[in-house]
Amino acid sequence: MYSIPFKFTSAQTNTTIYPKITGYAGIMHPIVTFGNGGAHTNFDGAYVGGLPVGINIWKSQKTGFTFEIVPFIRAAEGTSKMNNLLFHPGLLVSLGHGFTLANRLAFETSGRYGVTPVLNKIIKRSKDYNYFIALPVPARFGNNQPSTVAIGFQFGIAF
Repeated sequence: MYSIPFKFTSAQTNTTIYPKITGYAGIMHPIVTFGNGGAHTNFDGAYVGGLPVGINIWKSQKTGFTFEIVPFIRAAEGTSKMNNLLFHPGLLVSLGHGFTLANRLAFETSGRYGVTPVLNKIIKRSKDYNYFIALPVPARFGNNQPSTVAIGFQFGIAF
């Protein structure tokens, strides 16, 4: 008796299952900070840079939760040190076409707190990772210091 082999095939689908968890790491450069004393630019007597790492938990294709930790390094007069650690939880909103708005709360070990809206854009996609750029606009209050608003530039890799 002969048997005829049958092949069962199924169509591949590219459906994403939610919740979806992604991680990322990057470099953040403050550009200018506005406060009571006017505008203060980075490199004006010192350089400060942040190294954000985080996790995004997407509940759906449009919304998610994000948590980021950012150690800030300050270099001035030939020395450098970590001078602040930022805890940065928030909500994600996909704007389409590779754009995402992260609406973050900000809690700093320096005693400052505030909010940071971040506009993020994926600039290169691959199967396992994406490169992105972002424009954070942090507003900070507290710790007996004047309120400030800043603009920064961030780039990194998401996986």
